[in-house]
Amino acid sequence: MTARVDDDGARPSEAGAQRDDAARAAGLPARAARQLRRALQWLDRGEIAHAERAAADALALAPGHPEAMRVHALTLHRDGRYGEAIALLRSALEQRPRDELIHNNLGSALAESGDFEQAVVAFRAACACAPELAAAWFNLANALDALHRYDEALDASAHALRAEPQHRTARLLHANLLAAGGRIDDAVATFREGLRHEPAAAEVWAGLLGLKAYLPDAADLDALRRLCADTRPAVPRRALAHFAYGMALEANGRLTDAFDAFMTAAALKRSLVRWDADAMSRIVDGLIDAFSGPIAAASDPELGREAILICGLPRSGSTLTEQILAAHPDVDGAGERPVLIDVLRDEGRRRGVDLARWVGAASADDWARLGREYLDRMRPSRGVRPRFTDKMLVNWQVVGAARAMLPGARIVECRRDPLETCWSCFKHHFANEQNFSYDLGEMAAYWRDYDRLMRFWHERDPDVIFTQELEALTTDPEPRIRALLEFCALDFDPACLRPHEAERHVRTASAAQVRMPLRGAAATAARYGALLDPLRRALETGRGLAAGAPI
Repeated sequence: MTARVDDDGARPSEAGAQRDDAARAAGLPARAARQLRRALQWLDRGEIAHAERAAADALALAPGHPEAMRVHALTLHRDGRYGEAIALLRSALEQRPRDELIHNNLGSALAESGDFEQAVVAFRAACACAPELAAAWFNLANALDALHRYDEALDASAHALRAEPQHRTARLLHANLLAAGGRIDDAVATFREGLRHEPAAAEVWAGLLGLKAYLPDAADLDALRRLCADTRPAVPRRALAHFAYGMALEANGRLTDAFDAFMTAAALKRSLVRWDADAMSRIVDGLIDAFSGPIAAASDPELGREAILICGLPRSGSTLTEQILAAHPDVDGAGERPVLIDVLRDEGRRRGVDLARWVGAASADDWARLGREYLDRMRPSRGVRPRFTDKMLVNWQVVGAARAMLPGARIVECRRDPLETCWSCFKHHFANEQNFSYDLGEMAAYWRDYDRLMRFWHERDPDVIFTQELEALTTDPEPRIRALLEFCALDFDPACLRPHEAERHVRTASAAQVRMPLRGAAATAARYGALLDPLRRALETGRGLAAGAPI
């Protein structure tokens, strides 16, 4: 899912909520009703085990009661027991087929289990039962977004906002979908409308500034300064506020102040996440050791020919590279899909050991089986064109396995100046927990691990990985684009020289930038001068900053 599901949703009024609760509890023994109330209170507090026991007690007192089954299913869902939750909710629907909350809860459980197609069916049923329930429309939009059905997702998120204009997460989703479709001005207006409702909404400010589609004015800077001075919000929102303030200051050329804002933002975010730079280095060591010896490979040299794997670090031009390829009439852009990593992890679970410990034992038939499984799993994410891109950046860690599974696949590495890469990652708030990026020392260490493993892959398999350097691509696009297409065995098509015109949805932080004509890559980090000298030295000499050290 692209955002948190809304399990129950707001009710239109307190009186309506009381009447609805009373109707749901009809026929329940008083003790069972009390236990269900306790279960919901425990859920609100995150005490899943207590909630599950209370809900199970209620269901034992009132076997087969649809509300008891619904609440018990909520506790099972929160415990990750999706199959049990789905079965209970389907049983509850047999008695209450027009109950919007049961449909909504069923959709949430199905979505969390990975069955987005059936989740869409359940959420549509919830919307039909209660067209005013913003939560159901929001959840429907999320499920459709996960299925790449962007136009339908946009329509559903618009319904959610009509039902509840102050539904913040629905507004964020709606604005991001607009940006993904290239409607940047509409996305800006949607974020602005959200700030009209909630001037202190850090999430909305971060979304708006993240578009990099307009110059924040003095009023924006003052509002963000006041927002950052408020220490009452929880740490995640304070971090978002400082990231947004840093972006606004940078856009206005106030780089020293921007640097301070980004440092504060990253420190706040780092306090929330777990990252072990030494463990990452050990993983890279293990991969290099494992793939240094003889490795079997699928015997069919054409297996995976339809796939173009784009890998690298974030903020290195991967979205632009995919946009260039997706502008070709023979290529579908499938975006970021963790399919390759998932296939390899599933194989590791089956064998009971991590990737580095089983690669040497895998036969050619094993690799071919895994390659076919990858292609099968990717099928729902691609269109009808003969080739597709897979832009899951972290696949840089498993290039050797990809080569064994998919001998016919093309692998494109996206690179950018190391300082620009690290600084751009550091000052970006990632939705998908890139936990290495919130400390400059850890960021430098991660880049070095990336660099040495990619160099190893190049040395191991010369000439099978194409390196697309962002600076060269944007400075002199045509020769680099022609070389990319030739490497991918694609005929030259002039549409690839105009990637900003490609009609596709882009669900990354670069959604606005790739809608602009190609131009030289901005050297933002260079403008910070001596402020980034310690990071420069760490990258140049291979000696990382101590984690958490001042810079």
